[in-house]
This record gives sequence, C-alpha cells and structure tokens, in this order.
Amino acid sequence: MTVSGGAPRRSRSSVSRRVTNESGDPLTTRPSIPAAETSLPARPAEPPTAAAAPPPGAAPGQPKQPRAVWAITFAVIVAFMGIGVVSPILRPLAEQLGGTPSQVSLLFTGYMAVMGLAMLVTGAISSRIGTRKTLLLGLFVIAGCSLGASLSGTLGQIIGFRAGWGLGNALFVATSLAAIVGAATGGAPKAIVFYESAVGIGIATGPLVGGLLGQISWRAAFLGASVLMAVAFALLVVLLPPATTPDRPIPLIAPLRALGHAGLLSIALVSLLYHLGLFALFAYAPFVLELDPLRLGFVFCGWGVCVVISSVSVAPRLRTALGAIGATALGLALFALTLAVVAVFTGNRPAVVTCIVVSGLFLGVLNTLVTEIGMDAAPVDGSTAAAAYSFVRFGGGAVAPWLASRMGEIFNPHVPFAAAAGAVALALGVLALGRRRLPVHHRRQR
Repeated sequence: MTVSGGAPRRSRSSVSRRVTNESGDPLTTRPSIPAAETSLPARPAEPPTAAAAPPPGAAPGQPKQPRAVWAITFAVIVAFMGIGVVSPILRPLAEQLGGTPSQVSLLFTGYMAVMGLAMLVTGAISSRIGTRKTLLLGLFVIAGCSLGASLSGTLGQIIGFRAGWGLGNALFVATSLAAIVGAATGGAPKAIVFYESAVGIGIATGPLVGGLLGQISWRAAFLGASVLMAVAFALLVVLLPPATTPDRPIPLIAPLRALGHAGLLSIALVSLLYHLGLFALFAYAPFVLELDPLRLGFVFCGWGVCVVISSVSVAPRLRTALGAIGATALGLALFALTLAVVAVFTGNRPAVVTCIVVSGLFLGVLNTLVTEIGMDAAPVDGSTAAAAYSFVRFGGGAVAPWLASRMGEIFNPHVPFAAAAGAVALALGVLALGRRRLPVHHRRQR
C-alpha cells in the first residue's frame, strides 16, 4: 500500500515482516520506509518521488538500480569474458604455435596465479587511490595486455601478457564486488546475486566471443577482448561518480590476517576445491571434445546461461528452503557427480557436452551462495573479505588447468576429470567440518 495524503499507513513492523518473508532478508528500499532509517550508505539527496518510486512495470521489492551499478555490471561482464575467451582457441594456439596441451594451459595457470597473488594488494591499493581509480586502472591494464597478446608472435609472449591480464583483473574483480555491494539497492544478498549473474554472463559470452572471433584468427579473439575492455573503461569514466578514499588505508597484510578467521578460511578452501574442478573442466574439455572454436564457444555459452539462470532463480529459492550452507552442500554433491560422469564417459561427446552445460546450474548456486557466505564469514570490510577469499580461490586454483592437462598427457583423458570430481567431493567434507565456524544465519532456519 502506498503512503499518500490521508491514506491509511501500514506500521513499519508489518512492512518489515512482509518483506522478510518474501526474500529472507529485510529490504530497506521500500517507499514506505524513510530513507534515513535504511542501512545503506548515505547517498546524495534526490527528489522524493523519483527516489522512492520503483521503475515502470517493476515488481514490488525490485528497486531501480543506480546508473553506476549498471556501469560496473557491464564492466564485470566484460572483465570475466577474459576467463572464457581463451577456451575455444586453445587448440588453434597449440597447433599454430607448436605447444602441448599442458603448455597452452599456462594461459589459464599464469592468469589465475597472478590474479590470486595480486588479490593480496588490491585492498591496499584501492584504499589509497579510491575505488573508481582502482577499477579504471584494472580495466586499463586488461585492455593493454589483451592488445599485446593479439600482437604476440610466440606462445611465451602470450602467456606473459595473460599474466599481466590477471593483474588487471585482480585490481578490478575484488574492487568491483565491494563497489556493487555498496552501491546497489536491496541489500547485500541481492547485490551479490546481481554480481554473480554478471560474472555468469561474462563467462558465458566470453567463449562465444572467442569462438566467433577465433573463426577468423586467435589474434582477433584477443583484439576483440581489448576493444570491449576499452568500451567498459569509457563507460566507467562517464557513469561512475568519484569516490572518497577511506580515512584509514587498508594494511597490506589485511587479507592474510582475515584468513585467520576460521569461518572465512573454511569457506575459502571450499571455493578453492570446487574451482579446481571448474578450471580443470574449462582447460581440458576443449582437447577432449575436439570441436571447432565456434561450436566449442556455444557449448560454454550454454554453460554460462545455466549459471545466470541458477544464480538469479535457483540459488535464492534453495537458500530459503535449505539455508545457504545446505544449498551449497547440495550444489557441491551434484557438481562432483557431474564431473564423475564426465570421467566415465570422456569419449562420448554428447555426454560430455551435456554435463558441461548442466554443471552450470550447480555452479550458479555455488558461486552465489559461497560468495554470500564468504562476504560475512569474518568481521572485516567487504573488500578485504573479497580479496582474501579470491586469493585462495584463484591463487590455489591456478594449478588446475596445467595439472589437468599434464594428467591427460601422462595417464589418459579420464584421469583429469576423475581428479576434479575428487577435489569437489573433498570440498563437501571441508564444508561439513567448518560448518560450525560459519555465521548461524546461513544455516537452515527451523
């Protein structure tokens, strides 16, 4: 009921109760709640009618997001294209530049390793130069390195530029998550769903862009990524307002100190283990499927579409029904089972393609809920938690692409997927052991 003139007005408690029952988390952006009582950071005053009214046709409880959120979201999509844009062109790179699968997989490993290590300093940098400058610096580095990769003549040069790409991505990724959580309306859980959906779209469209441009040349795939990064950079320059730098710069050791909290460490290890499975799948499946870049791009695009659908529609429902921890356990079990099926039917192309696409449903749940748990598993600010969590996730997971490819060369194509399934199953055990260290509100409420 809208409050206007002499119309009857609901009590604040009834509004709060109704919103909580619908989403599981109280929303602080409904028109009937005064802006001064919300828990969001203070924003410049706006005309009451424009700020309070939802966008035309929007459902109740779905407030209009600021333009800055959409600008960051587009940049997140473009940045995460960088992970998947390489998958469809791995085989052409190996054939044209004379590399083995394990050597070509270093494009993933170098990228992830540098990205994970750089996560340790992103908070210190952003707290000194500000969120806006950090985001722009990250995109600038990515655009430059992707352009350099497109002009490279050897596999070693491309691996080097991909490592620099990982540095730029680290500056952008940790900062963008905290920026979206701080700028979006509707509370942190909804902002994280927003962010993970953007990640899924980026990972989905990355292989498609790589496959389409890879039909022309592997150089075109890298050049296309550079152009998209430049567009994202320009959008942030125009739409992202200047941000104030914190009064207290974040110490360099803050992310490592945050990992001293058992809850954050346990959920970071869970993320590491299931990302071992994900990165092994992304890096080695192209060599098993033996598809041309375009068809392979469509396969991973289907996976990414499932990630988005699951992040937006499935994860919130499972969180309500099972709690975030219970839903995470279910996602881990199903993802491990899917990888086990791939390990058994590695030579069956339709079975492998189906498993890759379907696994996106489970990864959407895991990415959304594990990130949500990680963001408040320790009493630290959001950017520090994201940096610590991502350091473990990407830094540790970097070994998966090279290790999976090497296992396939030494043993047989079944072994990498069997090992990946084992890593994800181990994540289920770590979650069970660390469950009591995690915030109580992420458990199923009876």
